[in-house]
Amino acid sequence: MANSKRVTRFSDPAARLLKQFIYMSASQHTTHRSHSTRSVETELIHAGAQHNTTRAVVPPIWQTSTYKAPESAEDFAELASAINPKEFYSRYGNPTNAQVQEILAKLEGAETAVLAASGMGAISAAILSVVRAGGHIVAQTSLYAGTFALLRDLLPRFGIETTFVDQTRIEAFEAALRPNTQLIYVETPSNPLMTLTDLKAVATLAKAHGITTFCDNTFATPLAQRPLEHGIDLSLHSATKYLGGHSDLTAGAACGNAHLIERIWKTTVLLGCALSSFDSWLLLRGLRTLSLRVQKASANAAQLAAYLEAHPKIARVYHPSLPSHPQHQLAREQMHGFTAMMSFEVKGETPEEQYHKAQTLIGSMKLAVNAVSLGGVESLIVHPASMWHAQYTAEQRDAVGISAGLVRFSAGIEACSDLIADFEQALSRL
Repeated sequence: MANSKRVTRFSDPAARLLKQFIYMSASQHTTHRSHSTRSVETELIHAGAQHNTTRAVVPPIWQTSTYKAPESAEDFAELASAINPKEFYSRYGNPTNAQVQEILAKLEGAETAVLAASGMGAISAAILSVVRAGGHIVAQTSLYAGTFALLRDLLPRFGIETTFVDQTRIEAFEAALRPNTQLIYVETPSNPLMTLTDLKAVATLAKAHGITTFCDNTFATPLAQRPLEHGIDLSLHSATKYLGGHSDLTAGAACGNAHLIERIWKTTVLLGCALSSFDSWLLLRGLRTLSLRVQKASANAAQLAAYLEAHPKIARVYHPSLPSHPQHQLAREQMHGFTAMMSFEVKGETPEEQYHKAQTLIGSMKLAVNAVSLGGVESLIVHPASMWHAQYTAEQRDAVGISAGLVRFSAGIEACSDLIADFEQALSRL
């Protein structure tokens, strides 16, 4: 009986309006016209078709490391010095990469894009392309653990310092600026607490001081948020996640103006973090259904967030769709829908009790898989404090709000009623 009541609760008017807003906002953005006259959904299917010079409806996998040189020595010399050539050497690019890059550029409203072998490959190459020895970075405290470790541990070896600030306070960014600040790096919504950064405010501040800005847009995807529209210089993605969408590849992407992307492409060539032709083909395949997957997964997350917020065994839920989220209004202003990512804290009197209950919940789920990563068609659930204990000390976890009872959930595209039932049976064990 209790189970029935809890599920029925989501037929009330407030929940219907919330779900309607999710679908409406996602629909408004996906039908938004890009630089051409075609909708985003159409661009996902047809953009960059000229890069497939065969008669195959599905572009082939260019499984070759090198390409036959042009007969003319002059043409070969020109090809060897070209930026991101399609048919020279696969570390430099290939036809499938070119097609994917064009699609991503259209999605983000960017001039062009570049691919890398992973999200961290794209992030590392991008940062190393704009920050020099003796330089300074301002970054928010709440970041993906890999990015945090890069800024905290690796870059200081090259004489690059980073100041971490509260992303919710634009005055904190301003106070951290130095004469040698070369980059402001943000991530919104942030991993794992879904905290937002005011992109327009950060971009305005940076431009006033001649500073480059990067935004990790992985959680939102270009369907829900386009940082360049708010003045950010570069939008970054772990394409392993939503862009690929099937948990079967690793890839990264950077989207921005041609000059900046050229610098980043040169860095990817030198670092050797080129995306393989097969993973590029898988990424292209995943992009075809991006709008459908993101709309469904985001709607699931919003409904699950409302369900969990009302549950007596849950202390707090982090999702921008909730009116209780402290930045709910900012989310409605700068996003065209809400992320399919969410996190929540289980109730417990002590950190030890919270930890035990979080682990019990995760281990009791039948549909949601306990696995790292996110953004696939299947729902994933993970315990951030356990996953990132090597990157964050206990003090650092406390500082960014990663408690012992925090659970991160990546909503998939399953039927939401089945996901709610899965949570019901798991929560009943606490």
